[in-house]
Amino acid sequence: MWVTSSTATALTPTAVALGNFDGVHRGHRQVVQPILSESPVTPEKEKELLKHRPLATVVTFNPHPREFFTGQSRKLLTPLAEKAAQLERLGVEQLVSLPFDQEIASLSPQQFVAEILVEQLQATFISVGEDFRFGKNRAGCATELINLAAQFGIEVTVAPLETCASDRISSSLIRQALSEGEIPKANRLLGRDYTLIGQVVTGQKLGRTIGFPTANLQVPADKFLPRQGVYCVTVEKFSDFNTSPETLIGVMNLGCRPTVDGKNPTIEIHLLDWSGDLYGQKLIVSLKQFLRSEQKFPSLDALKAQIATDCQRARKYFSELDTR
Repeated sequence: MWVTSSTATALTPTAVALGNFDGVHRGHRQVVQPILSESPVTPEKEKELLKHRPLATVVTFNPHPREFFTGQSRKLLTPLAEKAAQLERLGVEQLVSLPFDQEIASLSPQQFVAEILVEQLQATFISVGEDFRFGKNRAGCATELINLAAQFGIEVTVAPLETCASDRISSSLIRQALSEGEIPKANRLLGRDYTLIGQVVTGQKLGRTIGFPTANLQVPADKFLPRQGVYCVTVEKFSDFNTSPETLIGVMNLGCRPTVDGKNPTIEIHLLDWSGDLYGQKLIVSLKQFLRSEQKFPSLDALKAQIATDCQRARKYFSELDTR
């Protein structure tokens, strides 16, 4: 996938899906799907046509417009690298992450269509969600986009809002579910497991002294973290970039480790029935189930006993999962 932050380096022409796409959840995928069918994979004999067909392109903004106007930073369900990976998995060929600044914020709906979509991106097709807003003061809506794009002979498709169990799927609802430890709900809304992706770094090595060695995971600073506590997780471990990942099961603790007077939140994963050196390796941790809140124990022995119970509960969870 080609990733750029400037229309000057974007590959054209394009079939564009417009939006924020934080989380790349089920609703987002309904917006992306139409541009994929606009750019089908061509047979080998038509390779020459590939140079001229529109590339399936997602156009988004960084920072989020709400962050730009309020000055309040937002943690992301999918930081840029993770968002790109999720979109590439869907078949998107290009991600244009435009810097949202005063210049873009000042564009009228008409200017945005004419200058950004038509002149700079050479869009031949556009897909948006039903609630899409654009232009200065969010003045433009999906209907106006249809009318403006029609002046340039560009078709616009509008994806209806996606629901799950009567809930309208949104990034905000997913954040809420994660904050409350409702992992199955968050995963249903996403249409996949919520993941933490990062590199294993050196920790205090306390876990190994009590019989439960852990991998300390460092994730991007702008990654949205769920409720602090203990989780059942699966872990994809990459031996190197040329091999398929190995999937393992484990328990994860997210929190400040109050029993040992920890101050800063850490992400620690104990892998069940596995031992080895993980330092420096990239892990993809998929959240499955919230087990309990973080708590302070009166002693390391009490903490050790609780971790053993957590591991037992995790084994039971995965065992029952295998029999469904």
